[in-house]
Amino acid sequence: MTLFIYNILISLTGLLLRIVALFDKKIKLFVNGRKTVFAVLRQQIAPEDKVIWFHTASLGEFEQGLPVMEKVKTEFPDHKILVTFFSPSGYEVKKHSGAADIITYLPLDTRRNAKKFLDLVHPELAVFVKYEFWPNYLHLLKKGSIQTILISAIFRRDQMFFKSYGGFMRRSLQTFARFFVQDERSGELLHNIGIARVTVSGDTRLDRVTEILHRDNTLDFMEPFHNGNLCFVAGSTWPEDEEILVDFINNTTGEVKFVLAPHNIKPAHNQALKKSIRKKSVLYSERQGKDLREYEVLIVDTIGILTKIYSYADMAYVGGGMGTTGLHNILEPAVFGIPVIIGKNYGKFKEANELVALQGVLPVSGKDQFHKTLLQLTNNKEFRKETGQINAAYIKKNRGAVIQILEFIRTLL
Repeated sequence: MTLFIYNILISLTGLLLRIVALFDKKIKLFVNGRKTVFAVLRQQIAPEDKVIWFHTASLGEFEQGLPVMEKVKTEFPDHKILVTFFSPSGYEVKKHSGAADIITYLPLDTRRNAKKFLDLVHPELAVFVKYEFWPNYLHLLKKGSIQTILISAIFRRDQMFFKSYGGFMRRSLQTFARFFVQDERSGELLHNIGIARVTVSGDTRLDRVTEILHRDNTLDFMEPFHNGNLCFVAGSTWPEDEEILVDFINNTTGEVKFVLAPHNIKPAHNQALKKSIRKKSVLYSERQGKDLREYEVLIVDTIGILTKIYSYADMAYVGGGMGTTGLHNILEPAVFGIPVIIGKNYGKFKEANELVALQGVLPVSGKDQFHKTLLQLTNNKEFRKETGQINAAYIKKNRGAVIQILEFIRTLL
């Protein structure tokens, strides 16, 4: 594929998305959200402003970039921090975040959009998080001699950069002043195509989750609900996960409290989930006036408190891996030094592969294996403790990416 063909495809994609937006709510957010980007930038960025631009694809990449954003904002207070999102699922959740001065969508990667965007933003530094390689933006960044780095990057052999037909994408990589990659394999892939500006720094999320340990994680409703019992927390669950969780809850006895935090917090979903559970259950939104000590299952139908809830857990399950939606963040519970159970589809997630190999994260393929694994953790205190310690040690050993990235940024600004 050539850059010429790419530009035609991007333009056609823009037209197609406007049509699809008439019928799809998420695509409608994607399209409509971009209509005001240039007006917002024109209003909030003056020609004399010094700007540092972070680009993240969605929510997960934002979380990876956040510890770097926070350090940069503190160390360079005279600069404005701009964060752009590609996906509505990231922008809609974080559009009011205090981590940045300006948060917008990134316009589609047409030549015209890229030029207009960079003319308005005129960044001194561009920081791309993990991936998102947009050739027109990258070409103009290089043309304008704007320092650009990629952080928490991870590369796979099957990506276009490493194919015979991926020349125009390989050229896009030449934009970056430095690649901060998560693992040695990514570094080797870049070296094999002639890119030597690589630092194997690890995943910035490890620094991010380490900070969780040092904040106040107290939740007033969790104290009475926990009430000294073993506590099992299942976070970011999807229907495929909830099927095996509900089966276990309904068919086991014992003094274990269960917290379910579904990915889908719509009332209809959570009411149906509550109805499917035969043990005494309560929704977070209905907890007021109730003696939570009397309940065995708490369903969290809100967002923003899951990481604190994990601090009360003796064991955790992280959703997304039982189906095909993608495994959610296993590091958030792992940092508390507890065992983590996941579904069978975790192969694309580096930290999951490594922690499964170390046996701190335990994959299950279905109801029977989940039942066996959770009973083992529940009944064997020593096994539970040793498994959790593996996770805590892994995070402690592999943190430190943010320090390396910040040291490099200091040389650029």
